[in-house]
Amino acid sequence: MEREEALKIVAEQITEHRYVHTLGVMETAIRLAKTYGGDVKKAELAAIFHDYAKFRPKEEMEKIIKEQEMPAILLKHNSELWHAPVGAYLVKKEVGIKDKEVLQAIKYHTSGRPNMTMLEKIIYVADYIEPGRHFPGVEEVRELAKTSLNQALLKSLQNTMIFLLKKNQAVYPDTIETYNSLVLEGGKTS
Repeated sequence: MEREEALKIVAEQITEHRYVHTLGVMETAIRLAKTYGGDVKKAELAAIFHDYAKFRPKEEMEKIIKEQEMPAILLKHNSELWHAPVGAYLVKKEVGIKDKEVLQAIKYHTSGRPNMTMLEKIIYVADYIEPGRHFPGVEEVRELAKTSLNQALLKSLQNTMIFLLKKNQAVYPDTIETYNSLVLEGGKTS
């Protein structure tokens, strides 16, 4: 699927503000793929569709999670997580994208997962550091992303977990497991 066609499809699903974010994620993902030897076309496609389901009604997402027998634990956590796995399902069903790597990158862009692929890491980090993001810690992750995708991912996971802990919110198990797997495979935490 060509970029223009993909962007047109996504533009109909999201707000103008989120569309600008999507363009930032796309450009960042392309840059990271080129830097780290990832598949540029797959990074572009996954980035374009990463927030496809972001504005679907919660009731629709909850129904899909149940009907598709996605992990029930999703429903116990913040609904901000839902659009990623639901989006992967809907991108396959409604758009017809069947590339497993692209769908997995969409599915795990909010939670991460242990032993992430290069493409999954690229989309997770690109979503975190795209130029429109402005929050404490993002600049450090942007700098890390210039020299180490794993270090950027590790720091973004740390920042996310600390943010959730400070707000007394539960941390999704996949996020904790992603962090642990990176540390155990030799990533440094500082």
